Amino acid sequence: MKVLTEERQTIILAQLAKNGVVKLQDLVQELDSSTSTVRRDLQELEDQGKLVRVHGGAKEITTLQSEPGIIEKSTKNVHAKRQIAKLAVQQIQVNEVVYLDAGTSTEAMIPFMDNLDSVLVVTNGVQLASELADINVKTYLVGGELKNTTKAIVGADVVETIKNFRFNRVFMGVNGVHPKFEFTTPDPNEAAVKRAVLAQSEVGYFLADTSKLNEVSFAKIADLENGVLLTDETDQTILQDFDQVKQIMEAEK
Repeated sequence: MKVLTEERQTIILAQLAKNGVVKLQDLVQELDSSTSTVRRDLQELEDQGKLVRVHGGAKEITTLQSEPGIIEKSTKNVHAKRQIAKLAVQQIQVNEVVYLDAGTSTEAMIPFMDNLDSVLVVTNGVQLASELADINVKTYLVGGELKNTTKAIVGADVVETIKNFRFNRVFMGVNGVHPKFEFTTPDPNEAAVKRAVLAQSEVGYFLADTSKLNEVSFAKIADLENGVLLTDETDQTILQDFDQVKQIMEAEK
């Protein structure tokens, strides 16, 4: 029995490392175990300091300054990010000027953008600019300091440049979406850029898979009422806590 327990818990931790969050009912099916058994596993793992239990499952242990590098983020929640990205691109209209924030959530939008007509994209993401050029999307890369971990251009120069632009739509990733602490990110410099962009936009979209919900990071970006939340979360008992958001759009699973 002990071996079986260890095997289950190893699988749970592997799923957590891959997705950042695990859901109780998904684990029950995958492990072919009872709900009470999986709950007991989650409790034991929490007692060992390996995860934090949340409503309907568990999530990784993070801190206010936790910020995975771009390589680590690119391997997590790949399917969810792709579905959210597809929904995001569907919001873009012909001849619009849009801003794509640096990050893997927004990068996932690019494969769906090759058929957009007469769209201008502004970005602070070096990797995003390169990929947009590869599919012949007209792109403007803002200048400033390069942040090595996320390949984002940040700093005062970016904020000043952004003030001269206007955007129809802004799409940005986020590390935390919380009913009280709202939209947050670990880096104050990135938060400053995000705020500047939102101030110049008609509508701002926050791309957040379920692992980002009820998470909190160090620097606040915006109030919930100032953004549209694009997410793969469909559990209404969880989404009801975010009723302050301007609009919630759910991606297909």
